Amino acid sequence: MPTILGPIVRLQIQRGPLKTGLPKMKRYDPAPLLALNRLWMGPDGAMGRVNGAEIVDLHHRAHASGKNADGLHAISIGLTSHYREMQQRYGDHMLVGCAGENIIVDHAHRLTLAQAAKGFVVLAPDGRERLRLGTVDVAHPCKPFSGFAHRQQLVEPEVLKATLQFLDDGTRGFRVTPQGEAELRIGDVVALI
Repeated sequence: MPTILGPIVRLQIQRGPLKTGLPKMKRYDPAPLLALNRLWMGPDGAMGRVNGAEIVDLHHRAHASGKNADGLHAISIGLTSHYREMQQRYGDHMLVGCAGENIIVDHAHRLTLAQAAKGFVVLAPDGRERLRLGTVDVAHPCKPFSGFAHRQQLVEPEVLKATLQFLDDGTRGFRVTPQGEAELRIGDVVALI
């Protein structure tokens, strides 16, 4: 029997790069994220529809960016509990979804990679299985996202190191690989396998 984590409260796609600027001076900006009520997900990535037009996520294999050539970075999942921790530590600008995960689940507790290692299952509100998400890995934080946490202020190297460590181990989310294809919707329920 799967362990229920909670309902999906946000689905989003990434329309463009979140890290911009010259190398070694990159900044993180969540503006290219687009929240939707439904997303089509499969092993190649996420797609959504806006005003009848199909929009392909930046990490979809069909996207020209080539950011997911190996198929291991297609989908990511985050938790509201992790955002509460980030907000408490860094401030209210750490809005739910700002780290760029495709699926945000309302959950009350911290979740580690060890707990999520077997994967997730997405269930319709009536309990029918929609999609399994396996091959779980941590979405490691990057230096630009850590700078965003500090409101783009320069911080001492040890502060940056502590930030990267805090945001790791799943705090910034988990990368997963869909096992099949399905349309996911706000209100679907996510459980651990």
